[in-house]
Amino acid sequence: MYAILDIETTGGKYNEEGITEIAIYKFDGHTVVDKFISLVNPEREIQPFVVNLTGINSNMLKSAPKFYEVAKRIVEITEDCIIVAHNAQFDYRILRTEFKRLGFGFKRKTLCTVELSKQLIPNQASYSLGKLTRALGIPVSDRHRANGDAMATVKLFKMLLSKDLEKHIIKDHVKTEIVKRLNDTHRTIIDKLPAVTGVYYIHDENGDIIYIGKSKNIKHRINQHLTNTSTKSKKLQLLVKSVTYEATGSELVALLKESEEIKRNKPIYNRALRRTIFTHALYSFIDDNGYINLKIDKTSMDKKHITSFSNMQSAKSFMFRVVEQYALCQKLTGLYPTKSNCFNYTIKSCHGACINEEPPESYNKRVKELIAKNSYDNKNMVIIDQGRDIDEKSVIYIENGVFKGLGFYDLNHQINNIDVLESIITPMENNRDTQHIIQSYLRRNKRLKTISF
Repeated sequence: MYAILDIETTGGKYNEEGITEIAIYKFDGHTVVDKFISLVNPEREIQPFVVNLTGINSNMLKSAPKFYEVAKRIVEITEDCIIVAHNAQFDYRILRTEFKRLGFGFKRKTLCTVELSKQLIPNQASYSLGKLTRALGIPVSDRHRANGDAMATVKLFKMLLSKDLEKHIIKDHVKTEIVKRLNDTHRTIIDKLPAVTGVYYIHDENGDIIYIGKSKNIKHRINQHLTNTSTKSKKLQLLVKSVTYEATGSELVALLKESEEIKRNKPIYNRALRRTIFTHALYSFIDDNGYINLKIDKTSMDKKHITSFSNMQSAKSFMFRVVEQYALCQKLTGLYPTKSNCFNYTIKSCHGACINEEPPESYNKRVKELIAKNSYDNKNMVIIDQGRDIDEKSVIYIENGVFKGLGFYDLNHQINNIDVLESIITPMENNRDTQHIIQSYLRRNKRLKTISF
């Protein structure tokens, strides 16, 4: 659990500042589960430059509670939480100073979103909250007020969690909570999980990730892991001490994150998933008569394919479907080996490319349409899919035919502005696995929205 907060102060000499406003959002890694927002009477003068910056003046604070009156609520909402703030060292120092004045020792673990942003969103012009959120397209209301800045930090931290492909934040968090969870039963672990689409992480007693998976129903999938009698499941059942997850909304995002994060984290029980996930691919060549031929063959690292398949059966099903859809020749697609005309020619559904009756230009035009539809080679495009909640969408970014990464957005200008788009996406490796995942998902989801630019 995280306590994401922002504090406004009076300004003044080091360790003589007082709190004028505080906002705390209790965040479970997915949603805000509690919040506390309050003006605070600092019982001291506010520096004029601070009044100009925040708009908070002494008259506003006359009837506000003093710090000792809100101290109990602050302790309660931050109990067993990691404090997260933009420049956490400052906010944590101010909080500890106020508690010290009350004779109370206040101690929490902290995470700084400035430092995390520098690691996970490099090469930004500025890491101040205002300029960074603007660069990322994150809306901020009431800038330099505790509630507006704390809410912006929640949105930024949610983005940072998604960008943390090596799961350093989650693993550190699990290590702090593992002592409390040592007595959790398998039923308790399952009950805490939601029935949502996403990626899940099974942790051992040290907080290390021992298995990564994806599911359209995480609760159901973990229930299978913890009740199955297979050898691997039994090993997981003995070692599991915690399960964390990242909701994605989109199955495509879950598939891509799972593939990338398995490669990066190399969990000990994911060996089988690291193997090649596609066996066959679609290739093209031009024959002596000038016709573009299509051929299903075993995947080769030396040849450039149009699209790939998990097995021969799915490849053949695809070919039969597109032959009918694009009125292609069975002979020139490898489905009807013959030295004369194909079967479809006899029933008038092939225009005679197999016996040179249809001109190559006419036939090849339809083949090129098929290739363009099923390949994103040399294309600049984004794929839009479901997000983690109703107001959000996920985006997969492809530049010049290369998969660059993925992210989430809730405002259209975040994907219409290329600089903002490149900032919000989590960079990922472009490889044959990602190509296969994207191409096969596009084949199965015809209504998926794509935008070319």
